[in-house]
Amino acid sequence: MNYKIYLFDFDYTLANSEKGIVGCFQRILEQNHYPQIPVDDIKRTIGLPMEDALQQVTGESDLSIIAKLQQQFSRESDIWMTKNTFFFPETIPTLTSLKERGCHVGIISTKKRTRIMEKVHADRVEHLIDLVIGREDVSIPKPSPEGLLLALDRFGVSRQEILYTGDSLIDARAAQNAVIDFAAVTTGTTSAREFSVLPHKKIMRNLSELL
Repeated sequence: MNYKIYLFDFDYTLANSEKGIVGCFQRILEQNHYPQIPVDDIKRTIGLPMEDALQQVTGESDLSIIAKLQQQFSRESDIWMTKNTFFFPETIPTLTSLKERGCHVGIISTKKRTRIMEKVHADRVEHLIDLVIGREDVSIPKPSPEGLLLALDRFGVSRQEILYTGDSLIDARAAQNAVIDFAAVTTGTTSAREFSVLPHKKIMRNLSELL
């Protein structure tokens, strides 16, 4: 696939952060005396806005409680997240190849930009990433197209020159809402069958299939 701009989701697309995310959720549940829930149920919240993920994991609907839990999660993340987040084996080679072709690379995620940059700096791959748009950079998270449209404006290209790759239906719908081409990758918890009902250019087992 030949595009000028390749945009990616982060969690479960470029990196496997489930060890960090699951661990932080389990600590929050324990600290606040909630019952523990199956790990797979926590994994299915990865990629959701944190407010929605916390509501699903705890069963809480009171937004003031969710806000306090979100602060706790952030504190736990400061300790545990980056060291328990790992780029998939295909990620760095794929991004390197795209950059060598003269393409630009960006990340559009519901994760905080500052947290993503911690991992980027820790693995010294700043030269592979031209733009990161995280949760703090948009007023409405995905599937709102806001983050993708910000990237479109920053790069100054047409929609036909951008491909967005993600691992969830939220990513697919964000691309659809932005009228941007989408490629699905099944390295998360969403199956190829689930992706098949939404617009897509390709459904991939891993990122190497972009090349």
